[in-house]
Amino acid sequence: MKPAPYLRIDGVDKTFTRGSTSNNVLSNIHVGIDKGEFVSIIGHSGCGKSTLLNIIAGLTPATSGGVLLDNKEVNAPGPDRAVVFQNHSLLPWLTVYDNVRMAVDKVFGSTKSRAERHEWTLHKLDLVHMTPAKDRRPAEISGGMKQRVGIARALAMEPKVLLLDEPFGALDALTRAHLQDSVMQIHATLQNTMIMITHDVDEAVLLSDRIIMMTNGPSATIGEILEVSLPRPRKRLDLVTNTTYIKAREAVLKFLYERHAFVEAA
Repeated sequence: MKPAPYLRIDGVDKTFTRGSTSNNVLSNIHVGIDKGEFVSIIGHSGCGKSTLLNIIAGLTPATSGGVLLDNKEVNAPGPDRAVVFQNHSLLPWLTVYDNVRMAVDKVFGSTKSRAERHEWTLHKLDLVHMTPAKDRRPAEISGGMKQRVGIARALAMEPKVLLLDEPFGALDALTRAHLQDSVMQIHATLQNTMIMITHDVDEAVLLSDRIIMMTNGPSATIGEILEVSLPRPRKRLDLVTNTTYIKAREAVLKFLYERHAFVEAA
């Protein structure tokens, strides 16, 4: 008998109401995600991807249905679900080290000693290759480096699930590629559960074990779920001519193109 999913999204609906106007964004979302799995959510703008991520994070309540993480109901934000947004949200008056240390102190202030929290902070910065810049402030580092710090801060909370909301969307192509490689390395090292929202088909196929493809809104739901059966570790240059990679990429593009064409014809 297959064990229950580590993260279960069970019949989630979300309707936003303002005065007499209601907008149903998500409809009947059912999906299970296993521990250690990397899942991407992809779809056109307005399909409720970020709303779904916010429900998983506990930042937005579902109208009906719910989310279970490790058999516990998600009904509020918590350190077991860390979010990395497209905007890094670093505090500009703090150093790189202090931006991460703040999260460590918040989560582990009563369970780790001062020395342990220091070592924990340095370890997470080392994971994202930011130790040499630990004493700089956000204004003194690049956009890609800021995102590395944001990822380190999220990992420092030791979350059960890392939620990535288009974390590389504002970066140039080369920086984006480097960060994708870093995320793959972190996932391989920590074996943690990751859920990422993206608009980038190649990114989704490169990083994911499964890709959840959302239908267009309003009342968006899961259209298809694609298994990406590529062995790990993955190297982007090796995948250019890989048949499995090419077929997965074609499947996602076909889904998105057909949905997009439907909207244009409506």
